[in-house]
Amino acid sequence: MARCGIGSRRKCEEYIADGRVKVDGRTMMKKGCRITDEKVSFDGRNIYPVTEMKYFALNKPTGYLCTSSDPEGRPLALDLLKDVYSGRLYNVGRLDFMSSGLIFFTNDGNFTKKVSHPSAQIEKEYVVETKEKIEKEFLEACKKGIIVKGVNYKIDRWEYKTPFKVKLILVEGKNREIRNLFMSQNMKIKKLHRIRIGGVRITGIPTGQYRFLTKKEIDSLVKGRNH
Repeated sequence: MARCGIGSRRKCEEYIADGRVKVDGRTMMKKGCRITDEKVSFDGRNIYPVTEMKYFALNKPTGYLCTSSDPEGRPLALDLLKDVYSGRLYNVGRLDFMSSGLIFFTNDGNFTKKVSHPSAQIEKEYVVETKEKIEKEFLEACKKGIIVKGVNYKIDRWEYKTPFKVKLILVEGKNREIRNLFMSQNMKIKKLHRIRIGGVRITGIPTGQYRFLTKKEIDSLVKGRNH
């Protein structure tokens, strides 16, 4: 199923457990079942292995969601790619609605799993601008780790640009990590923009536009640890 572009292996296992997958018309509840010529369907639609893998690097604008659908009808980052690829795509990681910058989309479920997993240890670099002054003591505390509502958030490195602008490098990248760190100090973020994932930089990709990842970049990301 991952090779059919349905999602990561873990996500596909959830779909099987939920009874959304059928083999030759019969609901399949067993994971890891090997098939040959049987017909496989997901939510009533026949699925087939993807013959060509696609890997996009998108410069997401603010005001776009990184999800496959939204009940409120808000714009999706996927909409920015639909003119070039009509098949199913998945975001690798996330950027929240008001954050902008570099994010990957692909139909390769294995790539998504490997690059998204914390064990890959892939760096993500952000530019953060605030209304309040960013104290260097706060940034040093973030390197050691700050617990917010029972969750330990931390950054790997930082680079001071101005009292109101800083570059941050994260490795693990928990959900809304930067926003939660700054909100814990009552600092309001004006801009949160991701400029790098691993060895891939956003340079040369206009806002709302994309480019394809190169084979070298794909191989490097799969290896992890910023190769």
